[in-house]
Amino acid sequence: MPLDSLERVLRISQHRMSTMTQNSLLQDWDNSFALPPFDRISDDEFAEAMDVALAEARAEIGAIAGNPDAATFENTLEALERSERLLDRVAAVLFNLAHSDSNEARRALEIEISPKLAEYSAEVTTNKALFERIDTAWRNREAENLSGEQLRVLENYRRDFIRAGAMLAGEDRERFKSIRSRLASLGTTFSQNVLADESDWHLEIAGEDADALPQFLSEAAAVAAQERRIDGYAITLNRSLIVPFLQFSPNRSLRETAFKAWASRGANGGKTDNRGIIAETLELRRELAGLLGYESYADYKLETEMAKTPAAVSDLLMAVWKPARSRAEDDAAILLEAMKSDGLNGDLEPWDWHYFAERRRREEHDLDEPRIKQYFQLDLMVEAAFACAHRLFGLTFLPLDVPLYHPDCRAWEVKRDGRHMAVFIGDYYARGSKRSGAWCSGFRSQQRLDGDVRPIVVNVCNFTKPAEGEPCLLSFDDSRTLFHEFGHALHSMLSDVTYPCISGTSVTADFVELPSQLFEHWLETPEVLSEFALDAETSQPIPEDLMGRLLAARNYDQGFSTTEYVASALVDMRFHESDTPEDPIAAQEKVLSEIGMPAAIRMRHAAPHFAHIFAGDGYSAGYYSYMWSEVMDADAFEAFREAGGPFDQETARRLEQNILSAGGSKLPEELYLAFRGRLPTVESLLRKRGLDSGGPVESNR
Repeated sequence: MPLDSLERVLRISQHRMSTMTQNSLLQDWDNSFALPPFDRISDDEFAEAMDVALAEARAEIGAIAGNPDAATFENTLEALERSERLLDRVAAVLFNLAHSDSNEARRALEIEISPKLAEYSAEVTTNKALFERIDTAWRNREAENLSGEQLRVLENYRRDFIRAGAMLAGEDRERFKSIRSRLASLGTTFSQNVLADESDWHLEIAGEDADALPQFLSEAAAVAAQERRIDGYAITLNRSLIVPFLQFSPNRSLRETAFKAWASRGANGGKTDNRGIIAETLELRRELAGLLGYESYADYKLETEMAKTPAAVSDLLMAVWKPARSRAEDDAAILLEAMKSDGLNGDLEPWDWHYFAERRRREEHDLDEPRIKQYFQLDLMVEAAFACAHRLFGLTFLPLDVPLYHPDCRAWEVKRDGRHMAVFIGDYYARGSKRSGAWCSGFRSQQRLDGDVRPIVVNVCNFTKPAEGEPCLLSFDDSRTLFHEFGHALHSMLSDVTYPCISGTSVTADFVELPSQLFEHWLETPEVLSEFALDAETSQPIPEDLMGRLLAARNYDQGFSTTEYVASALVDMRFHESDTPEDPIAAQEKVLSEIGMPAAIRMRHAAPHFAHIFAGDGYSAGYYSYMWSEVMDADAFEAFREAGGPFDQETARRLEQNILSAGGSKLPEELYLAFRGRLPTVESLLRKRGLDSGGPVESNR
């Protein structure tokens, strides 16, 4: 190591040591499992900790780039894998808290720090000396006799550096760095604007309107009102509250008000309006892709995915769109007749669909949502997910009494055959400080580069918190969401690779949803329902006839759910595969018109609140990936069925060995082929969604 690089590292280490005793984020976390010391971390520590972490990372990168020894995998790639350990640790805590338990200080920190991280990242990936060392290691790879995992790491680093501007020079390099910094700021602001619109809005209801709601919904509305310090009942933009309100409120005017508030998030004018952010984001992404030599941002993003090209994505989406729209149009005609029978004139509107579809479901399948919810208690659904993980993979979950970042959180140690595998944190209840939706994240990834480092994984949901002393009752769809996110958690918990950059869910966007969507299938097995779907009052298992009706209706309203999803995926792809539209909202409506979007259905995520693609880069030109993965998950569960049942041990072993433990150690198609022996076709997905001529076969999302 050159003297100046060594001195830099020593100075940073000395500065860190001088601040460690005061700043809990910089101290060694010597508690059980090296968990973040949530009970000691204060918001005013983050700025200093991030400055120290960035300085330390810059010193490490400088030392690697300036190393006079010939570049090898060990002194370059493994050194890079270790170079950001402190930075990763501090950033994981900050951004998990900013999304799950936000406050004014954390929102300000996120806005301040996001561009700093983007600037640092651009510095690293445009560091000419560093890239030359990576490229040298690549050219000498055969001489080093690298393992398959090491070759994958080396290939990924070289590719990612090139895609991040390593071969740019002069003004192009500086412009590229500026674009990335600006995009980071725009994504943070977009996310915070949506959260603000969701947090600020509520609809007070009282009297006969509250009495007309099912008991579970009126109780949830009372809790929401209490949290906002208002008397009576309130509907908020928490999905677990507003969707059932649209399903069950007979007051059409209130449904319209609530739906329009839900649909207009991010497009209400004023400081939280996202429409300008969308236009600027799309233009900057187009420019960034052009600097790298790509025709469009979609071409740039898809190059590394399984799909490879926008054309392949469009082929899949349109293959599903046509039967889904046909089903939705047939359903719309039936719902319109129901409206007319109620004496309502005019068109079927988006705020009518949920209400009349739910009524039709009750009539055709004899299903009553409040009664169904009695059998899906949050605690038992968590137990059910744990039980499936135990039967499939031998995992056990032991409750932990440790400080966490919010009183509603709970934690478990995950073990197998006495070995510590992970810490799992569940954060299930909605609150104003949490962004909407559900996701899986982590405070630490699995790796073996520095010993047997096991992950800390968190599932975050937004279920309506019950009144004190009452059980939290979930809808069947809520329960499916819980299983979905736990599938992501298993991908991290069972990871067994050496290098952090390919650990767990570090796979392509159109492969990452395979484990999560596949795990949903186990919720719908009779084995799981009969054991864990217990009446909240009597503890009796769900009756067989009710279970049968519930499973028979699992593809009910599939035309609606598939159409709203595919429309969002198509708009995402159109946004990113062509020139930047002058008016993105007008371009969105043009796409919907061209594909023949049914008038009574809206996109699942309209552009102003489409956080998947505008609150960050993860799913931009990639929202299709849920459906791409669903092609595989439908086929993968058929492998269990063909083997004799959902808990077949040999199939579970192949699933863990080739997919869940493998992370990104191989190309996704190689991983799937190793598990299944062949690649799937779209027919499996159509059968799963009940959109083929043969009728319903499997579960729906």
